[in-house]
Amino acid sequence: MFHKKPFRLTKLPSQSGKSRHPNQQAGSALVIAIFVIIVLSVLGAALVKMLDSSQESVAYEVLGTRAYTAAVSGLQWQLAEVFPLNGPAITCKGQTEIDSATPSFNNVLGLAQCNVSVSCIDFERDGIRYYAISGTGTCAIGSELTSRKIAVEAHSLL
Repeated sequence: MFHKKPFRLTKLPSQSGKSRHPNQQAGSALVIAIFVIIVLSVLGAALVKMLDSSQESVAYEVLGTRAYTAAVSGLQWQLAEVFPLNGPAITCKGQTEIDSATPSFNNVLGLAQCNVSVSCIDFERDGIRYYAISGTGTCAIGSELTSRKIAVEAHSLL
């Protein structure tokens, strides 16, 4: 029923007429690899720059928070001086007296690089003494300097 003919493998001719050899490379893989390396390098450089700017903004935020804390501390110190706990409100001291007594943050761990300056102005109207107190906190690390200013207005009860 079946004819027994020998089976022979024959090589099909290539479409272009050239025979392909495994040692011949077209070179497109090398170009694609170089392109991928360049694209990944550019993306990596952009990511490093973005992380660097993010770290810088966090550093400025920390300095700003420290300066704010120094300003609030100076303001609270001046309010405690003007409104003593066991006595009546007193008049503001002169600016040179305030500057010589302003608290120092040298022994405070988070505010070691910070300074505060406080000003106090008072006047009396209709038997009530009014106060305008402001505190400016300044913090510096290296060449970076940040300051925050806070002001409060108060008056005596009697």
